Order: sequence, then C-alpha cells, then structure tokens
Amino acid sequence: MAACAVLRCVSARFSQRLSLRLSPPARLLLTTRFTRDLSASARLTAALKYTDKHEWVRVEDGVGTVGISKFAQEALGDVVYCGLPDVGTKLSQSDEFGALESVKAASELYSPLTGEVTEVNNALSDNPGLVNKSCYKDGWLIKMTISVPEELDALMDEAAYERYIRSIED
Repeated sequence: MAACAVLRCVSARFSQRLSLRLSPPARLLLTTRFTRDLSASARLTAALKYTDKHEWVRVEDGVGTVGISKFAQEALGDVVYCGLPDVGTKLSQSDEFGALESVKAASELYSPLTGEVTEVNNALSDNPGLVNKSCYKDGWLIKMTISVPEELDALMDEAAYERYIRSIED
C-alpha cells in the first residue's frame, strides 16, 4: 500500500511537470491514462465477494470465478491435493463441490452461488500449491455460470469479510 501511495505521488508530480509542456488535449489524455491504470487493481479487489466458508467469487460477464481466500489458504498450510468437480456439474449455493488437502488439514469447498461448472483449473492437479502461491489469480478453483444473480447481494465485500475474520479470531 505504501508503495502505491509513493507511486501515485511520483506520477502526479511527473504528470504535472510534463503537462506544463503539453497542449490541453494532450494534458487531458495524460491525466486520464494515469488515473485508469492506477485504479485497475482496486477494481479487481473490490469485485470479489466472500462467503463465511472463506471462498471468494469474482463475476465477469455472467461467469463466476471461484477460489479460496488468503485467510483460508494460510490456515490450511501447503496444499498437496485439490479435488474439483467435473465440468457440467450443477451446484446450488452452499453445495459442497470439492476438497483441498494440505499437510496439516483437509477442507471441503462450498459453492458461493447457484450455477453450473463451466471450467476447472486443471493446473491444480499437477501443481496444487498454486492455491498457496496465488489464491486470487492462478490458484482459482472453478468457473461457473450464475443462475441466481441476487445471491451475490448476500455475500460479503472485502471490508465485511475482514470484519468477519477478526470476529472469528477473537
């Protein structure tokens, strides 16, 4: 976070000095471009919704990508096995759809939404440790259609999920 703040400050100073030498249309383009680039990662995080079982879902164009949270993967430890459903499996919200096993524990996986599995992260069969290395990017579990979009409203955003974690740690 501190690095982002420093980068924002440096970018702002650089663009201010550069904009003094540019025409008005070029200045507008410069400020618009920097604003868009810096906010992309915030939009990615904000798009995540969480369950009380520590799964997350990111919905884009009616397809939800599902994974486990950083909190869950840290609690599990080094993941050594990942059991996932077949493509075409129909799930209801809260249905069990698979399991993760680590050297410390095993944990069931629960669907955050109602829908059908459209893709499975096959990379996890050869390298289940991707869940630990990149739980929000390369370590995703399944992709699914979203049959009941209203179910998203009942899931937690990042701030609510962080409050939930603090409440269960006490």
